Formats: sequence, structure tokens, C-alpha cells
Amino acid sequence: MIKPGLVSITFRKLSVQEIAHLAAKAELVGIEWGGDVHVPHGDVDTARAVKKLTADAGLEVAAYGSYYRCDDNIPFGSVLKTAVALGAPLIRVWAGTKGSANTSAEERAEIVENVRKIADMAATEGIKIAFEYHGKTLTDEVASTIQLLQEVDHSNVYTYWQPLPTHSLAERLTGLEQVKPWLTNLHVFSWTDQRERLPLAEGESFWQQYFSVIKDRRQQHYAMIEFVKDDKPEHLLEDAKTLHQWLTKYL
Repeated sequence: MIKPGLVSITFRKLSVQEIAHLAAKAELVGIEWGGDVHVPHGDVDTARAVKKLTADAGLEVAAYGSYYRCDDNIPFGSVLKTAVALGAPLIRVWAGTKGSANTSAEERAEIVENVRKIADMAATEGIKIAFEYHGKTLTDEVASTIQLLQEVDHSNVYTYWQPLPTHSLAERLTGLEQVKPWLTNLHVFSWTDQRERLPLAEGESFWQQYFSVIKDRRQQHYAMIEFVKDDKPEHLLEDAKTLHQWLTKYL
């Protein structure tokens, strides 16, 4: 089952109240709250308030987009405490600060060990850990992502997926197919290869193919809109209509 949602950092300049109202107006189901602006690490009071605000708007907390990088010196306990207060079922993290080609074997091993530690910590609270699927980290290309997941080899570690503009369509489809065993949520947007933001509807031919790869999945996922044209709230409403149509049409 795939539920439509929103990544809060799509609108970093809006308040949490404005974002919850906008997501509800768009008839989305869940919100991934960002840890860089809306629910900062360690701010438990804000996390609790946002949890209530989300529920009062008739929405779910889909995840905590922590922006914790797995080679950080930042104590993960602060991130975890915030996610618990937020009621997040999952914490999204970044696999380091360098691309896979620029990460040494020693650095990679340190990241793997740290991921195992934070996965154990999160498991005690019933919270999953999932990698951002992103450039300039160890998940910047398919082979490195699979290698990382296999090296970590932890039942509480998963990955997101999104269409990386640096990948060809064939690479995107292959990558999505290969990460399916570890797949949690998807970040949904429509970009040109030059990273120009488009109305989501213009990416239908691509997303039809992406959804065809995962339509046999029975696990719960969120397909969360991230980035809209010109960062305008009214464009979210249009993109949400498109996403609702796709989820009905292709899944």
C-alpha cells in the first residue's frame, strides 16, 4: 500500500502550522518532518507539539527527515529522542558526506559500524532507520547502495528511493528493482536532467514506469512529494492531485 505524503522541507520558509494545513488541504496522508528547520534535533517540546499538530490536522507522521549523516560527530541519542517525541516510525539518515568514489575503505567501514549502532538504538524504540537515496553519499549509485545495505546487514536498516537526475532512466529502473527488498518510502518529484523543477504531471511517463516496478509490493510505503515548481504552495495542490491520480491509476 502506498500513501501520498509531503516532505516538509519542500517549504522551509513555511511554519509547521502552514505546512500541516496545506498537506490536509491537498488531501495527503502523511508528512515527513525535517530536522533542519521544522523539528530540530533535541527540541523535544517542538517535536511533541508537531506530533499533536499533525494528528489534529488528520494527518500521520510519516518519518523524521533527520539529516543525520552516519559519519557525524553529532550524538544520535538527541536525534532518536526527538523522533520518539515526534511519533515518527522511521528516521531518514544520510550515508556519509562523500560520494562512493571518494570514500575510502576505512571511512566506509566506519559508516557501516555507525549505522549498525544507530539501528540498534532505534530498534529499542520501534523506529526504523532508512538511507536517503542521494548524490555525494554512499547511496549515489546502485552498486554502492546495495553493497552498503549488504555490509550493514541489519534487519532495522532500509532505504528510500528517488529518481536521481544523474542517472539514466534505465539506471533508475534497475536501481529501484534492486533496492526493493530494503525499500521504505519514495520521494516524488519531476525534474529535468538539469534539475529544473517541473509540474509533477510532466513526469508521468517516468513515474508510470517507476510504479510498475513496485506495484507488487504489499508493504506500506509513503510516496512523498518533495520539491515543487517555484516553491509555491499552490503548485503542491496541483501536484497532489496528480499523485492521487497516479496512485489510483498505476497501483
